[in-house]
Amino acid sequence: MIDTVKRDFVLIPGLWAGAWIWDRVTGLLRGLGHRVRPVTLSGLAPGEGDPAGTGPADHVDDVVRVLKDGGLRDAVLVAHCYGGVVAGQVADREPGLVAHTVFVEAFLPHDGRSVLHAFPERVRAEELRLIAESGGLWPPPHVSEVAEGQDLSEEDARRLAGRLVGHPGRTVSEPVTLRSPLSARRATYVVCARDHFGERLPPDVEAMRDAPAWSFRTLDTGHWPMLSAPAELVAVLTEVAAEAAGETPGAAAGAPPGDPVASGEAPGAVAGTPGDPVASGRAARPAAEER
Repeated sequence: MIDTVKRDFVLIPGLWAGAWIWDRVTGLLRGLGHRVRPVTLSGLAPGEGDPAGTGPADHVDDVVRVLKDGGLRDAVLVAHCYGGVVAGQVADREPGLVAHTVFVEAFLPHDGRSVLHAFPERVRAEELRLIAESGGLWPPPHVSEVAEGQDLSEEDARRLAGRLVGHPGRTVSEPVTLRSPLSARRATYVVCARDHFGERLPPDVEAMRDAPAWSFRTLDTGHWPMLSAPAELVAVLTEVAAEAAGETPGAAAGAPPGDPVASGEAPGAVAGTPGDPVASGRAARPAAEER
């Protein structure tokens, strides 16, 4: 049975990645008849200008531009890792354009705080040092950090690590702006169970279980479900989109087309993630016990 709830999805990548990381998910969603716009945020396209000059507001502007230029209303924002900070700000700034936000193993934005504030002080200082020594870019993780315990094939891990690029340091080191409580926005958090010690979530994510407008889903995979479990992730996305529309979804169907990691192209990229946040000391998000 094919899903009959057709929605507009905007897919926001995490640290070090571009629109290409969503290709398997993009293909499956489009196969179900949805309109899908994967985004490459400013400073993340290879060879693009001066990525070190890109700040947090630039990434919010990127996504707002996609929504407005596409004439989108009631879009479903899907954000991975760092992308959650961007998506949360977009929904806060343009609530009339966003019906629902899906945070996939994502950071949550907090007014007046940066992404790196999620890390213990000693780790934050080390990451700031790395950014400074790398010309204002946060270096991507080594393939060993990408692969360890994340349910990726050896080939996918190698190709993923080979395509990640330095992330604009200002976007993770400068504070973001949020005007209203994140808990007031309709959202779903997708937990990837293999990405946590003891399945514990960071306190700010766990706190959202008490928010009436929030729901939680769990996938039995690692930090990059768009690569390791794309069909399962699409099933969650179509279910969430249907619930947001007040309808009942059918079953998501289809097989991942091609290999987005091996491809040198980024189909659907607009404008212009992360290592394992638990297994890697300098990856995307610290373990809950370090918060």
